[in-house]
Amino acid sequence: MKRTTLLFLLFTAFSITAQEKFKTTSAVINFEASVPFFEEVKAVNKLGTIVLEPQTSTLICTVIIKDFRFKMDLMEEHFNDNYIESHRYPKAYFKGKIQKFDIAQIDQTSREYDVKGKLYIHGKWKMITVKALLKRVPEGIQIVSAFPISISDFNIEIPYVVANKISKTVQTDLSGIMK
Repeated sequence: MKRTTLLFLLFTAFSITAQEKFKTTSAVINFEASVPFFEEVKAVNKLGTIVLEPQTSTLICTVIIKDFRFKMDLMEEHFNDNYIESHRYPKAYFKGKIQKFDIAQIDQTSREYDVKGKLYIHGKWKMITVKALLKRVPEGIQIVSAFPISISDFNIEIPYVVANKISKTVQTDLSGIMK
């Protein structure tokens, strides 16, 4: 009986310390493609999914394109129908490896990591490296990242009429708390 209880406690303790994945489905992704003197081109998506697999240092992010919200409905419609074609390419993905990652080093102090991986937008894959800040918070592990995306890398065509009103580089910000 003692041996069974000891083995049960040992396996329970091991499973608590060796969590397989951290995940959130409420990550916030902001992007801005504004240029000075023209109307703000900005959107937010509060339904992003982020999965962190500590044992393999893998970071996976998924976002449904139609969940981006703009201040103006017409801008949102043009974004989905004309530029990003969300009916053809409904999701954007990122899958990468966090360089020199060790879950044991994650504490209350933000630590910067390079994350190398493939980004999929508008039917195209591209290898990118982004910086990410990770830290432990009471709810889990917080991630914050900011990186530029060039629209030409993903064959996103902007009509000539509005081409100088939209930045060629979209500043993208990602944040979330994975549990």
